[in-house]
Amino acid sequence: MQSKQTVVVIGNGMVGQKLLDVLVEDGATDRWDVVAFGEERHLAYDRVNLSAYVAGASAAELNLAAPEVVGHPAVRMVVGDRVVAIDRDARTVTAESGQVVCYDALVLATGSTPFVPPVAGGDGPGCFVYRTLDDLDAIIAHAPDCGTGVVIGGGLLGLEAANALRQLGLETHVVEFAPRLMPVQVDDAGGSVLRSAIEAIGIGVHTAKVTTEVRRDGDRVTGLAFADGTDLVADLVVYSAGIRPRDDLARSCGLEVGERGGVVVDDACRTADPRVYAVGECASHQGRVYGLVAPGYSMARVVADRLTGGDATFTGADLSTKLKLLGVDVASFGDAHATTPGARILTWHDACPSDPSVATYKKLVVSGDGLRLLGGMLVGDASDYASLHQLHASGATLPAHPELLVLPSLAGASSPLPGAGAMDDGATVCTCNNVTKGAICAAITDCALTTVGEVRDATRAGSTCGSCTPLISGILDDELTRAGVAVDRSLCEHFPHTRQELFDIVRVRRVRTFAELVAGWGTGRGCAVCKPAVASMLATLWNEHVLDRDHASLQDTNDRFLANLQRDGTYSVVPRVPGGEITPERLIVLGEVARDYDLYTKVTGGQRIDLFGARLDQLPSIWRRLVDAGFESGHAYGKSLRTVKSCVGRSWCRYGVQDSTSLAIALEERYRGLRSPHKLKLAVSGCSRECAEAQGKDVGVIATEAGWNLYVGGNGGMKPQHAVLLATDLDTATLVRYIDRFLMFYVRTADRLERTATWLNKLDGGLEHLRRVVVDDSLGLAAELEAAMDHHVDTYRCEWAATLDDPAKLAMFTPFVNEPEAVEVDLAYVRERGQRRPASAEERAASEVAVTVTAGVGGR
Repeated sequence: MQSKQTVVVIGNGMVGQKLLDVLVEDGATDRWDVVAFGEERHLAYDRVNLSAYVAGASAAELNLAAPEVVGHPAVRMVVGDRVVAIDRDARTVTAESGQVVCYDALVLATGSTPFVPPVAGGDGPGCFVYRTLDDLDAIIAHAPDCGTGVVIGGGLLGLEAANALRQLGLETHVVEFAPRLMPVQVDDAGGSVLRSAIEAIGIGVHTAKVTTEVRRDGDRVTGLAFADGTDLVADLVVYSAGIRPRDDLARSCGLEVGERGGVVVDDACRTADPRVYAVGECASHQGRVYGLVAPGYSMARVVADRLTGGDATFTGADLSTKLKLLGVDVASFGDAHATTPGARILTWHDACPSDPSVATYKKLVVSGDGLRLLGGMLVGDASDYASLHQLHASGATLPAHPELLVLPSLAGASSPLPGAGAMDDGATVCTCNNVTKGAICAAITDCALTTVGEVRDATRAGSTCGSCTPLISGILDDELTRAGVAVDRSLCEHFPHTRQELFDIVRVRRVRTFAELVAGWGTGRGCAVCKPAVASMLATLWNEHVLDRDHASLQDTNDRFLANLQRDGTYSVVPRVPGGEITPERLIVLGEVARDYDLYTKVTGGQRIDLFGARLDQLPSIWRRLVDAGFESGHAYGKSLRTVKSCVGRSWCRYGVQDSTSLAIALEERYRGLRSPHKLKLAVSGCSRECAEAQGKDVGVIATEAGWNLYVGGNGGMKPQHAVLLATDLDTATLVRYIDRFLMFYVRTADRLERTATWLNKLDGGLEHLRRVVVDDSLGLAAELEAAMDHHVDTYRCEWAATLDDPAKLAMFTPFVNEPEAVEVDLAYVRERGQRRPASAEERAASEVAVTVTAGVGGR
């Protein structure tokens, strides 16, 4: 039996980790023991989404190192130890710690380092690079002492860094040496649209600027000086001016490097030493160093194949890019700059002087005979990227009038772009993970897949940047249809209609009960899917109490008991605190209630006070005291409006330009109790410093000197997404009208449990269509939507106040129907930091419980 050999991988970035993943997946670990060195203290993480870390994502959430890979018995991870030497004769590597590891094969995946231009004063305190989590920690630690941050470099990473500074609350500027932003990806016209959109959200853009000095007052940065004699105030500087390959180890051990750096490799990603490979940003292939992750992934797959005796080759990479930068879609593919001789250019530029953030620019480069799509770029609206990119990659013949590919679709007209079914099986759908349409179709057929999530898990398509997800969905629908499998979008087995169709039926036919709806348009007795969904529709349209006789049985547990069920069977109590504003007297009431019922008390992220640990039978008495003190139900239990967060605005803040607190209170009181497909959160910031984080909400309002800017579609749940700008400089009355229309349009047309971000992403025509509906009233719905909201406002009544006034409803809060006075006794708690919390199973078993409650909630 042949003994196992050892492959050493130097570098545990995204590409190094991809290599480990493929080695494990392909069974190469049967032949190879793997030793992987990473010099950072973290295992591999998603460096592409670094700005998410600033927005609140943890290092664990960005982690890319799957336990089954790093814990594999044939894989040894060495973290926080940098390799400092390679001895190719002895076939060893030496780490900074002194450990020496022998190898039979060596893979350099050392990546790159940020380029820091040689600027006077530019390497001291207050100057940072944007590359690692430690870099971001340093920036986050320094930012509170700063008012203005400047990013030197207006490329892809530079704009990501600008987004991070903006999230930290700094006045942000971007300085770019070239005459436009993202000079590699877009042309002058595209750069102009991108610049206008970014400036519209308050980021300063300074192009064609050569920085000559970082000015200082002692150790503190005070500004930048430019070669043209101008300057810019700054407290913090971030460099994002390009990368340089990490090829120092290769140089020191005598390997050839390229003219512009990078370890020279052949099509097998092998250096001149047949035992040494290089992948990713440290490698130079045919004189080119790739700065994107997708080519690095392709190189990793080639090396993994070679290590197992294969003959895979890397002959170059697709540099197509699709990104959302600072809320602006940017995409480019193929020969986007039209360098092909004889190429023709088709462009569409939809400028919007009143709101530059919504301008779009589309450019297609077609062959001289007009038959082939050579490349293109999209700025502002990249919804057609996946289809256009595939049209380019497949080399398919263009339609007779290719200009229609960039012109906006007319109402009712079908798209001129070919659908997913027209793609060749060999066409690459996911360039990040190199997954073809054929592989996706085979997985759908062989594994009987029916959802996009199942396809993603089975093939990895769409698991990295996600830009191909719409195309995957189209392929899935097409394959299911071809197989004779109906693509069922019914709400559930009891209703052969979508949620929107059912909503329209309820509205137009004025259906008032679930029984009436199922009798006329459904079958059976309903289920856990359709009952709460229909309950939400009825509540939205007619605003009757959710515990009325015809509605109570439709509710989820939380809605049924007007409180959130917690893990130990108790409930939380969350009174509404509009805008986060609360008087000392009401604070005292909350404290007294928490003390008297021994409730665990916590301030939430939505400016409320959450009281945990109330038994079911205690809820009415607790709420009686709260209602008497003027509190209302906070609806923390429903798919409805939760909070409207606010800063203190101009009332207290020296930067505030509008009264954000008063507006937040008004909005929360207007939309309180509004039932919707998913829970809703709003926020109002009193200035562009965005202390209320309005752009992370379903509806966000940010004050301007001239009024209010309205953002919609933020949040996104497990996939956080920034809101997009819908309208600017609105007076308060117009702002409220637009929010009325937006919310009601969303409530009526979204699917069950579909967040506003997902709904907007799927909306035909996207943001521009939404703007036409909400702002321009293109569908003639504005008056109806506003009237629907007025009805909701006029008929609102606190659900807990109404419950306390109705003995029949109060009877639902009795733990045992046949023994109204009985309570359960299986609750146990421990004291922690002065409050009680539920005891864990281990604590119960070890009899460490310090507090045992003698009464509790029973099941119904």
